[in-house]
Amino acid sequence: MAAMDVVNDSIGLLVLFLEPVGEDRWLRPGERFRIRTDYRGDEPAFSVTYWVNDGDRAAGIENVTVWVENGGVDAEVSDVDGADVDCGHQRPEDIDRKWQANLEKAKSPEKR
Repeated sequence: MAAMDVVNDSIGLLVLFLEPVGEDRWLRPGERFRIRTDYRGDEPAFSVTYWVNDGDRAAGIENVTVWVENGGVDAEVSDVDGADVDCGHQRPEDIDRKWQANLEKAKSPEKR
């Protein structure tokens, strides 16, 4: 089994994007999540990309993307107690509303 921890050492929120499945989880300062896959090969199971968005940074949000590189795209994410952490975990309500509005706008027949 391959595993890695992601820790939020910042003073704001850290968005953990899990790719290639396109999931997000939000870590508060000091939180730690563990990502696991069933991969047992010799190549790295994960790669990590940290990226900056000026608007997010101004709002106190940092971003990190963990790519599942080997062993299939299914990965488990848990907290320090071993409890599953689902997509959208701790996503701020205002961000959720904004993303839902953008999704509805993209689905709108007028936009096609």
